[in-house]
Amino acid sequence: MKEIKHRSGCPVSYTLDFFGDKWSLLILRDMMLFGKTTYGEFQSSAEKIATNILADRLSMLEHYGFVNKQVGTDKKSKFSYTLTEKGISLVPVILEIGLWGAQFHPPGLNPELKAALQNDRQDTIQAIQEKLRSKLQPG
Repeated sequence: MKEIKHRSGCPVSYTLDFFGDKWSLLILRDMMLFGKTTYGEFQSSAEKIATNILADRLSMLEHYGFVNKQVGTDKKSKFSYTLTEKGISLVPVILEIGLWGAQFHPPGLNPELKAALQNDRQDTIQAIQEKLRSKLQPG
């Protein structure tokens, strides 16, 4: 993983330093919306991320505090990833990007999630965040 050098003090530029590539956001999407936690689960996504890119992005997300990496309970050579509070704070961003994409590229978002967001965006976002927070590791 290459150290991120921030190009300027602009908040948009700062955000793009982390998420200017499609893979980081897709990994976070998989964790938030599909409950994926392992390397193999991320590999099974429709977008077919290359193994070297997946390893790099997971490393970056862990290094900068978006996810925690834990040794698997069933197999010591297997790792699982969980979102941190910093990662969970991106739920509204991911959902807004999903809604925008669904508007211009149907079928887009899961129809039930889309309807829930359109009906009560704030409560839906909070419910997803609470579910993810319940999985946070203590400490």
